[in-house]
Amino acid sequence: MGSISHYIFRSTFGAFLLVLISLTAVIWITQALRDIDLMTSQGQNVLVFVGITGLIVPLLVLVIAPIALLIAAAHTLNKLSTDSEIIVMNAAGMSPWKLFRAFMSVAIVVSIIVMAISAYFAPKGLRMLRDRLTEVRANVVSTIVQPGRFTAIDAGVTIHIRERLRNGQLVGILLDDRRNPNERMTILSDTGELLDNDNGTFLVLQKGVVQRQEVGKSEPAMVEFDRYGFDLSQFSGGTQAVKYSIRERYLWQLLVPDPKDPHYIEQPGQFRAELHDRLVAPLYPIAFVVIAFAYLGAPRTNRQSRALSMVGAISGVALLRLIGFASTVFGATTPWMLSLQYVGFAIAFGGGLFVIHRGLILEPPAFLTNWLTALGARLTQRLAAP
Repeated sequence: MGSISHYIFRSTFGAFLLVLISLTAVIWITQALRDIDLMTSQGQNVLVFVGITGLIVPLLVLVIAPIALLIAAAHTLNKLSTDSEIIVMNAAGMSPWKLFRAFMSVAIVVSIIVMAISAYFAPKGLRMLRDRLTEVRANVVSTIVQPGRFTAIDAGVTIHIRERLRNGQLVGILLDDRRNPNERMTILSDTGELLDNDNGTFLVLQKGVVQRQEVGKSEPAMVEFDRYGFDLSQFSGGTQAVKYSIRERYLWQLLVPDPKDPHYIEQPGQFRAELHDRLVAPLYPIAFVVIAFAYLGAPRTNRQSRALSMVGAISGVALLRLIGFASTVFGATTPWMLSLQYVGFAIAFGGGLFVIHRGLILEPPAFLTNWLTALGARLTQRLAAP
């Protein structure tokens, strides 16, 4: 790789990483805020919160990486054109293919990253996230420790906790047990704590009153206590079998599915559509770079506007991605539609290489350019008018 190619590779890949990290962080924050109760109501620390919500990051990278590469390639090409570097390279006899190979090198690296994430890391992250959520749902402690709520932990058993302190101590506890049809038991306690050991999970209450109301008696029996243990293990769901969705299957599990898998028996079309979506995913970075270079890689003077070419590149990428999305959705019930995404990629890749090889400049017709210029001028005049 020559010095020019190395310079382009470094600039493009650096811009790609910057855009990828920025977009992923913004979208991750919006997703993570929905699980903020992991820290507030369940008493988890920041590291646990980041660890759990961060499991969705590989899936976000899988979706954002091709878009980030498109933005990076367009930025680099626009910068090279603005600084007249493309014109100088072209005047020095540099073939467009040499310039294109530098961008294609970045696309291949990104494609390998997308392939690895699609095949293993994204399903692995979703599996770990599901495992964690299953543990939370099976853990009665995470269910009851929600201050300010009346929570039914079982049929006839309701618990209310006024507050949970930072040290884990519970304040203002009300426990109502109506499982026995002949007796209703209500426990009021000032403080308490959750104890989890080999014998089970217990709610240990301090300084409270147990009130028992038997059927047929007008007056309840009340007993004060200094310390009282209530077994919560009986309400735990125990270990639950985790059933992974199609999105959470590894690539090789989609290639060779288990014929006895209930999901595969019920939804073979979904397995097929997901498999083709995974196979096509690494092709998008390459197709996006080809489209971007076909529209923006030709040398232009500073007087020639690149705005319409940028719009054309974005439109081409959006159309290709829309075809892929529609092919995956409808291909689950209509198998032949899965081929549309391959046809779209072939047209974009072949057409883009033809344009690059011939050195064509993709621009809208002159009458459309003149009309858009006139329209922009009129709008500017109206906005500037007092």
